[in-house]
Amino acid sequence: MSSENISTSSSSGKPPDNNSVTNHSPTGGNGGFIHLFAQHRVAANLLMIMMIVFGAYSLTKLNKQFFPNFALDYISVRVVWPGASAEDVERSITIPIEQALRTLDGEKEMTSTSTRSLSSIVIEYEENSDMGVALDEVKQFISNIRHLPSDAEDPIVSKVARYEDIATIILTADAVLEELRPLAYKFERELLDSGIARVSFKGLPKQEIAIEVSAKQIQQLGLSLNSIGERIVSQSQDIPAGTVGENETAREVRGLQRKRDVQEFASLDVLTTESGQKLTLNDIAKIQRRSKENQVEIFYQGKPAILMNLQRTENTDALISAEIMQQWLLTTQATLTPSVKLLVFDEKYSLIQQRIDLLLKNGIGGLVLVLAILYIFLNGRVAFWVAVGIPTSFLGALGVLYLFGGSINMISLFGLIMALGIIVDDAIVVGEDALTHYQSGENSLMAAEGGAIRMLTPVMSSSLTTVAAFMPLMMVSGIIGAILFDIPFVVICVIIASLIESFLILPGHLRHSFHKNHHKKNSALRQKLEDGFIRFRDFYFRPVIKRAIDHRFTTLTIAICSLVLAISLIVFGQVKFQFFPQPESTVVIASVKFAAGTPPEQVHAFARHLEQGLVETDKALGNGSSLITAAILRINTATFNGGVSFQNGNQYAMLQVELLEPDERSVRNHTIIEDWKSRLNQPTGIEQLTISSPRGGPPGRDIDIFLAGADAITLKHAAEDLAHAMKNFDGLGNILDDLPYGRQQYIFELTPLAQSAGLTIAEVGRQLRTALDGQLLQIFYDSHEEIEVRIMLPSNERKFQRILETLPIITASGQRLSLNNVVT
Repeated sequence: MSSENISTSSSSGKPPDNNSVTNHSPTGGNGGFIHLFAQHRVAANLLMIMMIVFGAYSLTKLNKQFFPNFALDYISVRVVWPGASAEDVERSITIPIEQALRTLDGEKEMTSTSTRSLSSIVIEYEENSDMGVALDEVKQFISNIRHLPSDAEDPIVSKVARYEDIATIILTADAVLEELRPLAYKFERELLDSGIARVSFKGLPKQEIAIEVSAKQIQQLGLSLNSIGERIVSQSQDIPAGTVGENETAREVRGLQRKRDVQEFASLDVLTTESGQKLTLNDIAKIQRRSKENQVEIFYQGKPAILMNLQRTENTDALISAEIMQQWLLTTQATLTPSVKLLVFDEKYSLIQQRIDLLLKNGIGGLVLVLAILYIFLNGRVAFWVAVGIPTSFLGALGVLYLFGGSINMISLFGLIMALGIIVDDAIVVGEDALTHYQSGENSLMAAEGGAIRMLTPVMSSSLTTVAAFMPLMMVSGIIGAILFDIPFVVICVIIASLIESFLILPGHLRHSFHKNHHKKNSALRQKLEDGFIRFRDFYFRPVIKRAIDHRFTTLTIAICSLVLAISLIVFGQVKFQFFPQPESTVVIASVKFAAGTPPEQVHAFARHLEQGLVETDKALGNGSSLITAAILRINTATFNGGVSFQNGNQYAMLQVELLEPDERSVRNHTIIEDWKSRLNQPTGIEQLTISSPRGGPPGRDIDIFLAGADAITLKHAAEDLAHAMKNFDGLGNILDDLPYGRQQYIFELTPLAQSAGLTIAEVGRQLRTALDGQLLQIFYDSHEEIEVRIMLPSNERKFQRILETLPIITASGQRLSLNNVVT
């Protein structure tokens, strides 16, 4: 029986089906894999089941996370020099290190920041550099530097590691901050034991044991703070002294006198008077364990708080970590007293869940639309098997994604959503062609196989075109390239899975569907739909197409005019251009910077005023319900670039606000910001005040200008002149520079009296630094954190400038001279 005989013998609209005919191929050959899978009863189903099972297995193994995994080719060098100004840090630490590291192999860019007491250098390497070798090389170069300040701490060289945020937990209570410290460490231990990779604290200040000796005591004792510190260190030591008695019973000899609490330090003998009386450290100093000064402070609703930032590593799943956190919260909150609260803030994992929900919603919507539209225009069974191809191809793509080490993240989910149409299109064209040939007289096998073979070239061409369009994204370098790589990678995985489903699985299912459909009569509804479609095709659509072909120049003119109109809408600004469209954020940040030297009380007062203004705005715009889910007040820190980097110091403050989701409120961010600004009374001394909503996408602001090539003062003046000029441009606002004015300085020189007394500038500077910034005597580890032991003047003496007149300077011979006689 030939295909011609089949077509001529059909008079009922359904061709006689001979399902046993297998020796005819539309190509004249054996059809290859397409023929093999189309004629085999089990192969197509087996391949589909394999794709589904492997995809489902891969789904359980793929990490759910915010961003794709990518390497950070950065090395950080940090050097602390207590008490040094930014200029001294730059001159004595930053520049020598930069000179030593300028010839590193593979170095791409080096960025340094010099601030008070700290030099920070970040080295970026070329992509795919061996960071282990690079780290060793930097350490070697640093060790060869011989002229760093002797009283600077040892350089800390480390590879920058990437941790991804899961959420932040606010720990607050009706208590002082120190009462929350043991709770915070207890919760950290429980979360780590539960499976959270890392918990970092904000608002939990580091502690120290402060030994404060007044200027009056220094005068009476005739001992400088440095000398007292040396006596303390000499008596607070653990000394291993070797092994004795090797020919008998060997014993280690050790001295265990290292002090680790206030009482032990208080009992140290510092001095013996001429009368034989011993003075302990407690007799001459005030000793207390306390939080270090000028630390970041956190407040929630006016109460002290600690932020516990939960993070994941590259090998952990964000959604599993979120489940662990939620389970821990349920268990822990049941055991807390009413005064202690745990609140979840900045839930980054929820964005991943929202994107997954969007993908499922679109996928289910696609299934419904495919089934409905194909049922109307083609055939119910064809519609069903085309729709089955959507989840099959998705699961197959997930399997390919898993094989190549991918993950489910915000970027790959975006790629999967984009690829929904690709999956449906490939199967539709194969199914439609096969059905058309079956209805024209071909048997089920030849129609199904022929549809796949005929559509192989156009579908493959279309797929390769799509691959070629996405391929350039895979060639972008750097961190942005590593993040964007997942979009073309996922699309290519989906295309591979879609081709397998359309040409190896679908023909077998179509053959089976045609065979089952051979003697099935159409229902009245189905027949009515077919008659309606034929009527629309023949009496409405066909005449329009015929007229367009007959008047091809008119058709071409209309197409060109439409193109010109579309271009003109862009050229004349009717359709706006935006490089990176931004959905409205749920976060608003208000940051303020006062002039250096502003009393901290003034900064704290304005921070509370910021918070009160926010409360008034919420009441005015909320219409009886709050727009705010949480507001965190931070003292001694601020960010002016949406949280990318923070500036610390007692002239900074910020208020971080988390709003309801945009869909849950009618008030937009810009309305909240403008109303909030209108309620603020700005005192004198404010250098910068910004209230803005952070944005995603590429780093940086809309316009970034980088100034270099001069000293700090010249750069600051240039930045101010540039900012003043830019204010004349319409549309520009919130113009900021990141070089703050430093504090005013006293520059001292030795007097002739000091020189005649044998004092040097180094000795006076050493005594002065110990008095004002403190001298580090020792560090020990206590349960959860490092504790520093420092000796210094009492805070009530250091906070007033009169100490520069009365501070005793002790000479090598024990002579006591006041500072105003020693220096000018």
